[in-house]
Amino acid sequence: MRLALFQPDIPQNLGAMLRLGACLGAPVDVIEPCGFPLSDRAVARAAMDYAHQAEVKRHASWGRFLEDPQRAQGRIVLFTTRGAQPYHAFAFRPGDVLLFGRESAGAPPEVHAAADARLYIPLSAGARSLNVVTAAAMALGEALRQTNGFPSPPGTG
Repeated sequence: MRLALFQPDIPQNLGAMLRLGACLGAPVDVIEPCGFPLSDRAVARAAMDYAHQAEVKRHASWGRFLEDPQRAQGRIVLFTTRGAQPYHAFAFRPGDVLLFGRESAGAPPEVHAAADARLYIPLSAGARSLNVVTAAAMALGEALRQTNGFPSPPGTG
């Protein structure tokens, strides 16, 4: 199971996503360009004390992400307000890549077209969307629950 951020706009969200990935054992793919300067030092700063635990892979573009052999191991599962199916009704697989669009603009048509599935998180009437990391935490939690993929608690594995 992998998390992927398409051209993130907000460095603090990237940091929180790296922490989420580190804590739950999910590598994080960052698809550039980002809406802020991104360097290896900036990634380490964003992840704070989780930088040494986070597995991060940077991709220079959407095309480079699609070409990556690790990505090719699983389906691209896009989370979008324009999704076709609620995330809790989807059957996740261990190799899936959970992809989240830009905070400001979501995902463009070419990302939607490449997705193997487009899912949404049901919201109350009048609510537009969740913070990207909140959505990722919900999605990853459900995906790990379905695939029995949660990390073992310390001292039990």
